[in-house]
Amino acid sequence: MSNLSYSKFTLENAQKNFELTLEENQDLFDEIQPVKPSEILTTILREYIPLATAINTEKARSELLISQILADVRRQLNYQISLFSGTEFNVEEELGLQGYCDFLLSFSPEQYFITAPVITIVEAKNENIIRGLGQCVASMVGAQLFNQRSGNPVKVIYGAVTTGTNWKFLTLEEKIVRIDAGEYYIKEVDKILGIILEPFQEYLENS
Repeated sequence: MSNLSYSKFTLENAQKNFELTLEENQDLFDEIQPVKPSEILTTILREYIPLATAINTEKARSELLISQILADVRRQLNYQISLFSGTEFNVEEELGLQGYCDFLLSFSPEQYFITAPVITIVEAKNENIIRGLGQCVASMVGAQLFNQRSGNPVKVIYGAVTTGTNWKFLTLEEKIVRIDAGEYYIKEVDKILGIILEPFQEYLENS
C-alpha cells in the first residue's frame, strides 16, 4: 500500500483501508452561527468571485477564493493559528498517508512546520467534489494519527472539499466519518467561516 498517497484514495478504499464507518445525509452544521467576514475579505470576494469564475481554472479558484477565505479565518483568530498550502504532510508511508495537502489549518501559530492539524481542505479536481472526498478523508486520518502520536488533544478532525465557490464539509471522530448532507456556496461565506472557525474557537476558549 506504500505506493498510495492522499490524492490516490477514493472514498471506498479510504473507508476499507482505515476501517471507517461512514455516516451520510446529516445536517452537521445546522446550529453553527454564521460569522461576518472581515471588510478585507468582503472587498476581495466582490472583486475576485467574478474573476475566478471567468478564468475558471483550479489555480485561479485556489488563489483567488480558497486562500482568501482561509486567510480570513486566521485573521479573525488574531493569527493564533497557522495556514499551510501545498505542504508535504508525510505521516505513515506504509498506510499511504503521505503526499501534499492542498490546505491545512493548525491550532499552533507556528508557521514554519505543522503542529496540531485540525482541518484539511482539498481542492476539487475538475470541480468534482464527490471525487475529492477520498483524498480528504485520507488526509483527515493522517491528521488524526499525527495528533495521536504528538499527544495533541484534538478530538474531532474537520475536512472540506471545495471548488472555491462550493464547499462540502465532513468530520472524523475516532473511526466515524460524518459527511454533511449539503453544500455551502460562497455567497454563504459567513456560514463557511462559522463552520471552519468552530473547532478553533472551542479550543481557544478552553486553553
